[in-house]
Amino acid sequence: MRIVKFYEILAEVEAMIESNDDLKLHTYLENMHAADISEILENLDEADQIYLFGLLSDELATEVLEELNSEDFSSLLHALTYEKKVAVLDLMSQDEIVDKLSDLPENRQKEIIAFLDFEDAEDVKELLVYEDSTAGRLMTKDFVSIQKNYTIYYAIETLRAIAPDAETIYYVYVTDDQERLVGVISLRELIVSAPNRTVSSVMNENLITVHVDDDQEEVAQIVSKYDLLAVPVVDSEGILQGIITVDDVLDIIEEEATEDFYKFAGSSDEEAYEHDTTLKVRVFASIRSRLPWLIVTIFGGLLSASVLAYFEKTISANASLALFMPLLAGMGGNVGTQSSTITVRNIATHEIEGTGIFKTLIHEISVGLIVGIVCALIVAVAAIIMETEYHIAIIVGISMWANMSTAATIGTIVPLVFKKIGVDPAVASAPFITTTIDLTGLSIYFTLATIMLAGL
Repeated sequence: MRIVKFYEILAEVEAMIESNDDLKLHTYLENMHAADISEILENLDEADQIYLFGLLSDELATEVLEELNSEDFSSLLHALTYEKKVAVLDLMSQDEIVDKLSDLPENRQKEIIAFLDFEDAEDVKELLVYEDSTAGRLMTKDFVSIQKNYTIYYAIETLRAIAPDAETIYYVYVTDDQERLVGVISLRELIVSAPNRTVSSVMNENLITVHVDDDQEEVAQIVSKYDLLAVPVVDSEGILQGIITVDDVLDIIEEEATEDFYKFAGSSDEEAYEHDTTLKVRVFASIRSRLPWLIVTIFGGLLSASVLAYFEKTISANASLALFMPLLAGMGGNVGTQSSTITVRNIATHEIEGTGIFKTLIHEISVGLIVGIVCALIVAVAAIIMETEYHIAIIVGISMWANMSTAATIGTIVPLVFKKIGVDPAVASAPFITTTIDLTGLSIYFTLATIMLAGL
């Protein structure tokens, strides 16, 4: 929904709530998407949330719960009748339940799990044991599997029986007598195959799988690379434990991109407003994540000040040199940040492997050299127009070129070095890059100025 349209709909819903027109409101909501209803709920007070949610059918209520954050999920669920709790939780997918429970206190987790049937409760408890952000935590056990010795006819009959409870049926996984994953068959292949053939004769044995302990980012990369709708999750013995569907992968991609974005800015995703935290907690989280990088920047600034102090005589003798310091620092910082952003992105997508490292270095350094020449000429001409002496214009131009070339090199090398030593490249954040470039830029500028002016 567009923002203006959303607020129009919100006002209309609030009017119907105020008039207690249950039938009209129920009909109106049933024609809306669950994501839009969840957004409306977030803008209502608690009493209105409970009233509106109570008007939804079980199916739509389940979809809305899956869209909500953990706090609102817990709050709304708590307000429902016992029968409604059981109904909506029975319809929710296991991975969605686990996702919501992960952010709740242990006692609240146990309360909610108590409303699940025995089989689902055991599966959810098992999934919660896995480490956060791993394939095991993300997977669902609501999948379809058949034995390899089944006939196609019997496999289809089995599918009819178990498919209603499955997360997806586009891929049907094939196991042996020990529940080890041995193949996969698409729904289309299952339907078009002769009824008397065995599953093992038509299944695809070229499997793409992930391990229960694999990081969620690796899972997202595999699904993206092979264009899968779902990926099976196995343990160390090859036994099929669950599946991860593409909708969960999209959430992973967004989560990882957000995390890298915050890290690159010298912050953390704890500062995001969608986190279920009070203002006090969020303030302290912001301080904890930002302060270390700001302290790094302070020490970088002090080092820059010491560089200026070292060249004090040069600056005193040629005050016009100081006019171009902000320009040099700003341009160098911009180029460095651009190069580091591209490099971190390529590292995250695994495009920098083997010779890719050398190609990335050559690319960014070449870009730095070329844009440095163009910007150097522009700055030199501008310096002359400002009636600066010609030798100062030459110094500024050469320094600009050298600074931008160096900045591109630093912005590329730092993330690569971090990756090599096992540190998340995203922490090669803007404060670190710009501080380093400020030091090198000032050193280049005033060293060149001292040398050239000494010869005049």
